[in-house]
Amino acid sequence: MPSYGWLLALSLAALTGNNAGAIAYERTERNCSLVPPYLPSTAVNTTLQLQELRERMRPLNISAYIIPGTDAHLSEYIAPRDARLAFMTGFTGSAGTAVVTQTKAALWTDSRYWVQAKRQMDCNWELEKDGGNSVAEWLITEVPPGGQIGFDPFLFSLKTQEDYDVNLESSNRSLKSIPANLVDQVWKDRPPIPPDTLTRLPDRVIQRSWQMKVEHIRNEMRDNPYQPTALLLSALDETAWLFNLRGNDIPYNPFFYSYTLLTMDKIWLFLHTDRVSEELKVYLNASCEGPLCVQLKGYDTVLDNLKTYVAQPGVKVWIGTEYTNYALYELITPQDKLMTSSYSPVLTTKAVKDETEQRILRDAHVRDAVAVIQLLMWLEKAVPEGKETELTASEYVNKCRSKQKDSRGPSFETISASGPNAALAHYSPTNETSRRLTVEEMYLIDSGGQYLDGTTDITRTVHWGTPTAMQKEAFTRVLMGNIEISRTIFPSGTRGRKEKKKMLGRRALWEVGLNYGHGTGHGVGNYFGVHECMAPFLFPYENDFGIRIEDIAVIVPIQTKYGHNFLTFDTVSLVPYDRKLIDTSLLSSEQVRNCLTPLLVKMLRCNWKLTIILFLKGGTKKCLPNTLTHTMNAQ
Repeated sequence: MPSYGWLLALSLAALTGNNAGAIAYERTERNCSLVPPYLPSTAVNTTLQLQELRERMRPLNISAYIIPGTDAHLSEYIAPRDARLAFMTGFTGSAGTAVVTQTKAALWTDSRYWVQAKRQMDCNWELEKDGGNSVAEWLITEVPPGGQIGFDPFLFSLKTQEDYDVNLESSNRSLKSIPANLVDQVWKDRPPIPPDTLTRLPDRVIQRSWQMKVEHIRNEMRDNPYQPTALLLSALDETAWLFNLRGNDIPYNPFFYSYTLLTMDKIWLFLHTDRVSEELKVYLNASCEGPLCVQLKGYDTVLDNLKTYVAQPGVKVWIGTEYTNYALYELITPQDKLMTSSYSPVLTTKAVKDETEQRILRDAHVRDAVAVIQLLMWLEKAVPEGKETELTASEYVNKCRSKQKDSRGPSFETISASGPNAALAHYSPTNETSRRLTVEEMYLIDSGGQYLDGTTDITRTVHWGTPTAMQKEAFTRVLMGNIEISRTIFPSGTRGRKEKKKMLGRRALWEVGLNYGHGTGHGVGNYFGVHECMAPFLFPYENDFGIRIEDIAVIVPIQTKYGHNFLTFDTVSLVPYDRKLIDTSLLSSEQVRNCLTPLLVKMLRCNWKLTIILFLKGGTKKCLPNTLTHTMNAQ
């Protein structure tokens, strides 16, 4: 498999501030030490759902019940009907685990979401911060010896189940599998599955037909020395990619509920069959029985069909352990009928973009840059008038994207944040939290779009007034890290190491004692999820301002003086940086020449009419554009 063609988001952040910023948060976070407790308007009353859940727990003889924040496909982004964690706790962050006993309720999440959790949860819930007691340690303390802990096996990965099992077994506590989810039983107005029919990608954005992809994956199965007879696909993007299909079940992600069981001569597609049109049935060859005919099965029949297949002699099922839930895994017995790898061959193949995907994603980024620059132009004029907010800015950029060709909506909930809100890694404004934008504060916009020809994710940080020396230095050092990663040259076949990328991205910050608490990048899909697996980069702090710069890059071959099998990053994002925040004295001539100049050249060479009138400052007039002072004519 080639090492180039990977699509990555290079994202660096420096979130910092002072105590004055922290004080501003006190009125927006709960305070459970007061009598009565203080709860902000954003907190959710969870008393009723906790009472009803505990009633369901008693006849099952379980002392605790674990509520993960995922779905049966172990997705990062989940449908509203799978937001069980949010329903029970009020917390809407994308990462977390909750545990309920008869007397206590606790939530675990990482540092990105601590402030958000304190804004959204009432005092029924304890907030357990990662780095303190683990979930298992807390359970050992709260559950008596011999006690059972209930869990839904569809919401546990293999590793999650094994970790709990190992930690609890020696303490005389045990897990109890309960396939009928208890939260679903108390969630009376749980959202239904969307009724939308599925769609196929148009031929103009496809290089490989679904038949070609199936044969490619079958060849990988044949070439595998362990000789699997079947491949089980559980991640939602696996099936969508394999058949060039898209759906609307998951917000911001064009996926649909599905599983696939692929053998050398059969294809079983498990989905809600009433959403498959007659046209799609013809497209999938659903009426025949051959090796390239897709047999449509009900979504809820995957367990029975897998069990029937595994009961046959001489079969071996290949699964990717990262996205296969424990309910499916435990059916594949004995062990000699199971073959595992971290990722399925579909995910590893999908991660490498083909020639068509690489070409069209660049087109998508041109149109996306138009939308983001339109936002920045509008804000530069509107913010001094004092009427715009984080929320109106978020709505404006979504509106700009919606007018672009092949737009299919945002790729994630827009992070539009000013001042202290920008120090929250995954903050999105609401009517209750939205702050007014001013020329006195920094502003961060992290947004993206879904297009038929690509998925975008870009972050820019700007200032409409006079930034402080600290703000300029922090921004410039974040930019330096972005540049150092993007200009790296490495041998083909290099295995990414988080620590090496961490050092490249953070070195300029570490030199002056600055840091950030989350990752340095992630994979990106092509009209898929904005966070794609297989990319090993990984980024808050908190207080009164935040900085983040994020660009999309494709890994491409590069000709070096002596070596011919080397790779580098080719940035495809086309929105310039805010010149006002760059301290050019900190940049080396190579950083200016090798990164910032090519960005401006790409912008001026785009195949649509883009006129940018650049008012440049400082001593690097050839390469450092002022993001916020230009006019644009886009066709």
